[in-house]
Amino acid sequence: MKNITFGHYTTMIMLVMTSMTTACKKLIQIPPNPPTEITQTQQFSDSATTMTAMANIYSYQANQNGFMFDDGWLDLCTGLSSDEINTTTGLSDDLEFYEYGVNRFNDNISSLWSDPYSGLYPVNAALSGIAASKSLPASLKTQLTGELEVVRSLYNFYLVNLFGPVPLITSIDYTVTSKLGRTSVDSIYKQILTDLTAAQQVLTANYAGTGHYRPNLYVVKAFLAKVYLYQQNWQAAYDAADTVIHSGRYALEPNLNNVFLDGSQEAIWQLPATGFTVTKEAQNYIKQSYQTVPRYPLTTFLLNAFEPGDQRLQDWADSVAVNTGAANQTFYYPYKYKNIYPSSTTEDFMIFRLGEQYLIHAEAAAELGQLGTALSDLNTVRARAGLPASTASTQAALLTAIMHERQVELFNEWGNRWLDLVRTGTAATVLNAEKGGFQPFMTLYPLPNAQLETNNLLTQNPGYN
Repeated sequence: MKNITFGHYTTMIMLVMTSMTTACKKLIQIPPNPPTEITQTQQFSDSATTMTAMANIYSYQANQNGFMFDDGWLDLCTGLSSDEINTTTGLSDDLEFYEYGVNRFNDNISSLWSDPYSGLYPVNAALSGIAASKSLPASLKTQLTGELEVVRSLYNFYLVNLFGPVPLITSIDYTVTSKLGRTSVDSIYKQILTDLTAAQQVLTANYAGTGHYRPNLYVVKAFLAKVYLYQQNWQAAYDAADTVIHSGRYALEPNLNNVFLDGSQEAIWQLPATGFTVTKEAQNYIKQSYQTVPRYPLTTFLLNAFEPGDQRLQDWADSVAVNTGAANQTFYYPYKYKNIYPSSTTEDFMIFRLGEQYLIHAEAAAELGQLGTALSDLNTVRARAGLPASTASTQAALLTAIMHERQVELFNEWGNRWLDLVRTGTAATVLNAEKGGFQPFMTLYPLPNAQLETNNLLTQNPGYN
């Protein structure tokens, strides 16, 4: 283990893993008998040690180092900030998100900031080491560089959407990274598009290794579709999503209960979820006992958004009746991930899936005036949920219907609802009508106190002390 101080916090980066988890072995085939002790310079000198480092970057194990969106904070905090979940934990850090009192001392804010930056360090280290290696095969260097550029883009995408201008970290030199100021949103997006464009040029339609665990060409296209959607580049978003939808490699799962399983035909990019708690989402949301109130129940706002007969409420939410004193009260909670513990039904952690691509395609088509295509995409998603075809016929009506469909299709996934309200400029209108207390500056979270104290080049987001 090498203790590396990065940015403004200390993160433990495992440069050599003497024994690999099942997830890593499943994700990347590691050559037998890699050396047990190597220097940082040696790490990228051969395929064995390089693939060990790559396996650690992709490793999804709740509460452990590896893929740094595996702790559930992104989904949880944005769900509370929007109108998806409430909290019964009584924890002030949770209540601040739901009640719009988030401040720079909130521990969850620290995680939302530090987790992506912790993830960026090994990615940048691998990119640097692979580029400098004189012994790795050229084809392997090209493949891994493309994959790493996708992972780096994912971290940067969520940092810029949660916090606005943030330090752009492409180096592992602490003397540089520890004193970086905030980079403009446009510049962050420019880096994201630079990385994804480069990855698009080298990754193929085939997945490296088994499953859909490592980025391929269609992962890049799916990600580009999302990025272009957020930038309101409608034609580019339409084209990227269109490529994924018509690739012939993916299909909507007819059974909603199969969407998040290992080997889902809807999965564009998913990671094996192993370990005692499987996914953090399941651990956060599933009730521990039929006698207890769920820690994060679905809000009435979200429940009322489901139309009668919507199978997503039946299959992607569960309920429990709890005697709260005077009478039984029914609480619903997210149930997309159903395994608190490992079971014979293996779930993977979903990053990109086809259902989202249909809705990106639909929104872009509607914005481009291609109303027939937009309606067809919308109805494809609705049909899978057991709902009748939409009757929306005008552009305005279709866009409203598509946003509603995103709300019920993508709830509690990757902050989609919160970021949809922010990017469409509807957060204040929607959230003040539902629960009040929201002010426009709250579309960005505050920077954590520890970062501001350590780096005097960082400034706080407007509206926060």
